Amino acid sequence: MTEKVYIISGTNRQQAVSLQVSKVYQQEFEALGVDSEIIDLQQLPADYLFSGLYENAGKNELVNGFREKMKVGHKFVFVIAEYNGSFPGVLKAFIDGLEFPDSFMNKKCALVGLSAGIQGAVLAMSHFTDILNYCGAHVLAEKPKLASIGGHIQDGEITNERYMKHIKKQVKQLIEF
Repeated sequence: MTEKVYIISGTNRQQAVSLQVSKVYQQEFEALGVDSEIIDLQQLPADYLFSGLYENAGKNELVNGFREKMKVGHKFVFVIAEYNGSFPGVLKAFIDGLEFPDSFMNKKCALVGLSAGIQGAVLAMSHFTDILNYCGAHVLAEKPKLASIGGHIQDGEITNERYMKHIKKQVKQLIEF
C-alpha cells in the first residue's frame, strides 16, 4: 500500500485557483487508489507569523496539526502560484514554521506551477526547489507549468488536455518515486 500524499495548496489568498488545482490532484491520486490529504494554507491562523513561528513554534495547536502532518508525511505535492515572480510569502512562512530538518530530510516532493500569465510559475518553482533541496528533500523533475490557468479551469476541472496529461504523468511518477 502506498503512503498518504500530502498536497499543499500554497497560498492563503481566498478564492485562489490553487485549492481547485489541489483538488484535481487529490482526484488523480484517488483514481489510482492512493490516499491523499490537502493542506490548505488558507486554514492557517491570521496571526500565523506571530503565533506559529520562531519562539512560538509548537505553541499554536492549529499550527501543530500542520507541523505534525508535514513531519510524518513522506511524499508531498506543492501547488505553487506565481506571486511577483516567485511563490507566495505565506508558503515560505509555512516552511519556516516546520521542524528542521525532520520535515523534509530525504522526503519526496513534486511541484506544479500556476500563473495568470505565460510563465507557469517557472521562477517560483525554481526558487522553491532551492529551498526544498536545502532542507534535504528530493524534488521530482517533472514540474507541470500551468500558464494562464484561469482560462484552463472551469467548475473545478482543468480543461486543457495537455495540462492534464502532465498532471497524470507527474502523479504516477511521484507514486513510484
